[in-house]
Amino acid sequence: MPEQYVDAIMKFLAGREYQPLKEGQLARQMGVESKQYGTFREAVKRLRDAGRVVIGAKNSLTLPPMGSSVVGTYRSNPKGFGFVVPDEPNSHGDLFIPPEGTGGAMNGDTVVARAAAAGKRGGQMVYRGEIVKIIRRGESRFVGMLAQSDGAWFVMPDGKALVTPIVVRDIGEAGPKAGDKVVVEIVKYPSAGKLPVGVIIERLGVSGSTEIETLAVIRAHGLADEFSPAALEDARAALASFEAADAEGAFGEREDLTGLTVITIDPPDARDFDDAISLQANRDGTVTLGVHIADVSSFVVEGSPLDADAVKRATSVYFPRRVLPMLPEVLSNGVCSLQEGVRRLCKSAFITYDADAKLIRTRLAETLIRSARRLTYTQAQAICDGDDGGCDGKIVALVRDMAGLARRIEARRRKAGMLHLALPQVDLVFDEADRVIDAVPEDQSYTHTVIEMFMVEANEAVARVLDGRKRAFLRRIHPAPDRAGGARASTFLHAFGYKIPADLNRADVQTLLESVKGKPEEYAVNLAILRSFQEAEYSPRPVGHYALASECYCHFTSPIRRYADLTVHRLVAELCRGTLASRPPEDISELTSLGSDCSAASRRAEAAEREVREVLVLQMLEKKIGEDFEGVITGVANFGMFVQSPRYLVEGLVSLQDLGDDWWEVDAKRGEVRGEHTGRRYRIGDGMMVRIAHVDIARRRLNLAPVRDSEEVAGRPRPKRKPRPKKGPGAKKPSGANKGKGTGKDRGKGKGKGKGRRRT
Repeated sequence: MPEQYVDAIMKFLAGREYQPLKEGQLARQMGVESKQYGTFREAVKRLRDAGRVVIGAKNSLTLPPMGSSVVGTYRSNPKGFGFVVPDEPNSHGDLFIPPEGTGGAMNGDTVVARAAAAGKRGGQMVYRGEIVKIIRRGESRFVGMLAQSDGAWFVMPDGKALVTPIVVRDIGEAGPKAGDKVVVEIVKYPSAGKLPVGVIIERLGVSGSTEIETLAVIRAHGLADEFSPAALEDARAALASFEAADAEGAFGEREDLTGLTVITIDPPDARDFDDAISLQANRDGTVTLGVHIADVSSFVVEGSPLDADAVKRATSVYFPRRVLPMLPEVLSNGVCSLQEGVRRLCKSAFITYDADAKLIRTRLAETLIRSARRLTYTQAQAICDGDDGGCDGKIVALVRDMAGLARRIEARRRKAGMLHLALPQVDLVFDEADRVIDAVPEDQSYTHTVIEMFMVEANEAVARVLDGRKRAFLRRIHPAPDRAGGARASTFLHAFGYKIPADLNRADVQTLLESVKGKPEEYAVNLAILRSFQEAEYSPRPVGHYALASECYCHFTSPIRRYADLTVHRLVAELCRGTLASRPPEDISELTSLGSDCSAASRRAEAAEREVREVLVLQMLEKKIGEDFEGVITGVANFGMFVQSPRYLVEGLVSLQDLGDDWWEVDAKRGEVRGEHTGRRYRIGDGMMVRIAHVDIARRRLNLAPVRDSEEVAGRPRPKRKPRPKKGPGAKKPSGANKGKGTGKDRGKGKGKGKGRRRT
C-alpha cells in the first residue's frame, strides 16, 4: 500500500542533508526494493497531488516553500522569542516568532501562525511569523516549588519552558506546604497581563533532596516510573517459563556455549549486564570474537502488554542515584542480565578476523552461555597491566588477548576514518546524605575502549547481515555534516589559524584533531567539530554512521535498555530459525515512525539525565558563592559568554556588562568577543578565571563574574550606555545588544547577522 511510504518520504525530504533527487534516485536512496517501486511511485503521486511535495529543477522532488499560514507546534525560548515547528514540512524549516508575535502561546501549544518574508540572509529567504490562533494547548502540567507571598500561593515552575509563576488557590491546612515540590496543572491559561492559574495534583516532597529533585525531573519530562500490572504479570510469567525450562535443560535447540570461557566487563555499580565476550584462536591463524548479548526478545513477546510498556519507554534512563529501566527489574536485573555463574539465553555474533583484524566472516546464532567471571573496567585494566588479581589463567589470557585484538580493530577503524572527540566526562561524588560534594574525571582505562570496539563491530556485523538479506530494519544513522554545519566549523576554526573545508571529510577532521592534541585550543576545536555534526538517529534509511566511518550500522548490543535493539533481535531470531524470508515486509512508514519515537525518547532521556546532574551540581555550587574557578569558554552570544567548569561540567553565564568599560564586539560565527578599545579578546576554548556570583536552581542558571574585573565591577555603578564616537561622516551608532540576532539560539551559532556590539 502506498501509505507505507508516505511518512518515510516526507521525513527523508525534510532531512538536513537532503539534496533534490529525481524519483528513481530517491527510491534508491531510501532503499526501496525493485518489486516495491510501483507502490513507492504511487505514494509520490499522492504527495504531489496533495501539494505536500513539488517538482523542482530537473524533475527533482522537493518540499514546498513556506506558505503564508503555518500550523505547527510552538517551541518557546526563555528570552521571549520562539519557533513554530510545522506539522507539514516545508523547504524553509521552522518559523521564527519574535517576542511580540507569540500571541499568548506557551511551549508545546499547537498554533496557527501568519508568515511573512523578511528579506534574505546568506542568499536564503528569512521569514518571521505571528501566532494568530492557539488550536490546542500542549503542556499543561509543570513541576515547581510551592511558595507564598502576601497571602497568595503560587508555584514557580522548574526549568526554562515557563518562566512565570502559576497561581494556585485553596491549598488547605492539610495540603502541601511552602517549600514543597509539587506537580501543578494549569486550569486557566494566561491572557494579556495575567498569570496562569492551576491546581496542585501531586505533592512530591520537600525540595532539595536528590530523591525529590530526581522525581521532579522525571515528572517534568513525562517519564514513566511505574509499569502496568499487565506488563509486570508478563514479566513474571516469562521468568517462570525460563526457570522451568532451565530446570529441565530444555534449551537443546540453542548452541550450547556453557563450556566456553566467557566474561563480562562493566562499571563497578552496574546492575544489568547485557553483553559478554569470548575469543577463540583458530588453526588457520584467524581469531573469532564472540559478542554475546542478552536474548531479551525471548522474554518480551511482540504485541504483548510488556512490549507495549517497553516501546512506550523506548530506553532506560540512568540518573546518578536512580534508574528507570525499560523493562521490569525482574528481567533487566535478573534473568536477562548475564550474571556470573548462571545459564543465560543470548543472541551471539561470531566475527572472525585475520592477523590485521580485517573481517573475514560473520555468523549469528541463538546461544546458551555461562559467564565465567564478572570484571570491572578497573580490574580488567589491572590484568592488562600485569596484575592478574588472582584470576584464573584462562581469564587473564582472554583479557589480554581481547586488548590486543581491540587495538588492531581500533587501528583499522581509525585508518578507515573513525573519529574520536576528546571531550571531558566526570563522575559525581556523593556524601552519605546523597548530596554532591565533588566530581572526579571519568575512568579512562583502555578496557573501556576494548568493549566499545567490540560493541561497534557487533552492531556493524549484524547490520551488514540484515542488509544483505534486503530487510528493512531500524538502523542507527549519523549523516555527514551538511554544508551549513561544515561552514560554521570552518569559519570558527579559521580564527584559531586552522583551515578546513566547509565540506568536512573524515580525513581532514582526523588530521585536525591530531594536530591540536595537548594544545590550549584542543577543547574548543573538539567542541566545534561536535557542533558541526548532525544528530544520530534511528531510521530505516540506508544511511551510514559518519563518526564511526561505517556504511551500515544498527544497535544490537543493548536490548535490555534500548527498544531499537530489541527490534533488531527479533529479526536476528527469525534469521537464525530460518523463518526470516516468510516474515511479512516491514511497513516503512511505521518503521520510520518507530525510529522517530525511539530517537525522541533517547533525546528526552539524555535531557533528563543532564538536568538532574545540573541540579545536583548547582545545589553544591550554591554553597560556594564567592569562590573562584578556572573555566573554559564554550559559547558566546550578544548578552555574554558561556563558561563551563571542567571539573563539574556545568555552564554559567558571564554577562558582557561585567567584562569592563569597553565597546564589546561579539562575533558569534567565530566564537569571539573583543573589546574595541582595550583589545581584550575572549574566544571559545579560552580559559577564564571566574567567580560564582549567583545560583538559581529553579531556573537552572549559574551567573559568573570574571575575577580580573569582579572587584572593579562590584565597586562602581553600572555605566550608562553612550553613543559610540563617530569615525567619520555618516558613521552609525552601535547596534543594540540583540539587534539582528533575534533568530539565533542562546549560544549564537551563526544564525544572526554576524556581529553585535555592546558598550558597558
